[in-house]
Amino acid sequence: MSFTILPGQFSRRGEFYYQLAQLSTTGIGLPQAVDLLLAHPPAGSYRLPLRHLRAHLAAGEGFADSLARLGNWTPPFDIALIRAGEQSGRLDTVFKLLAEYYRERAVLLRRTYSDLAYPVFLFHFAMALFPFVAWFQNGDTLGFLRQTLGLFLPLYAVVFAMVYAGQGARGAAWRATLEGLLHPLPVLGSARRNLALARLSMALDALLNAGVGIIEAWELAAAASGSPALVRTVGGWRPHLLAGESPSAQVSSSRAFPPVFASLYHTGEISGQLEDTLRRLYAYYQEEGTRKLRQITTAGPRIVYFGVALLVAVKVIGFYAGRMLELNQVINQL
Repeated sequence: MSFTILPGQFSRRGEFYYQLAQLSTTGIGLPQAVDLLLAHPPAGSYRLPLRHLRAHLAAGEGFADSLARLGNWTPPFDIALIRAGEQSGRLDTVFKLLAEYYRERAVLLRRTYSDLAYPVFLFHFAMALFPFVAWFQNGDTLGFLRQTLGLFLPLYAVVFAMVYAGQGARGAAWRATLEGLLHPLPVLGSARRNLALARLSMALDALLNAGVGIIEAWELAAAASGSPALVRTVGGWRPHLLAGESPSAQVSSSRAFPPVFASLYHTGEISGQLEDTLRRLYAYYQEEGTRKLRQITTAGPRIVYFGVALLVAVKVIGFYAGRMLELNQVINQL
């Protein structure tokens, strides 16, 4: 995966899975499907990974294992679901789920960038306006660069550091630190937790339907959630589950799972309708997480607008205050 996070990346990933879903539904085998995709890939950057993928499939490896051999090109969440789909014979369904998942992420990210484009431009304009006026008056290029780049470069560094930290390929310790920093945030932290629970529910449903044992299914689903906190929590369940305790008891006693999740999971477990319950949980938490992210994309530009307006007001007041001080000094000298 590349360093940046762009909507096009998610769109191309979604198109990749959508084409696989369409080809699998028509009965075309995966090696042939990869050959067709190689002839018409979602993007030129997909040609080399698809060639390696075709070589691994030709060697007799499974599709999930072949993707895993490509390194960080495929997220662990995708591989866990695809492996479950292979075992259950529901690969076409898994491909459709992943295609929709990445389509939604692309739409949300595109909306976020669109909403922030003008506030970001306005911020740069406001911060460079007064240094530019000063440069135009005194010609101090070094001072102009110091005032503008001295502010912008540290901000760019912080933004790129946040983007880097958010990449799924980062180490578990790094991602755990990022999760701990974002967890207390009222909306963003809640959105991340909801989306992690949605991914866990989707993966757990696919794994259990594939016939994977309950202990391994929970551990793989926790890994697919992308949340280090859930991985740690579920990783400590194995002795209790081996001793005969139910997963619902562990869920209920864990602070990592909200009461709604614990209640619905317990009901699904004792009623024998766990598959339907997990799908409901996925739909619920996916919608909640997406809704909260939309709140951020709506409120973010407004905050930027307010900050820029406040900054401009401070600059204008400071500018005129300085001119008035100079005028008073001139008058006093007369």
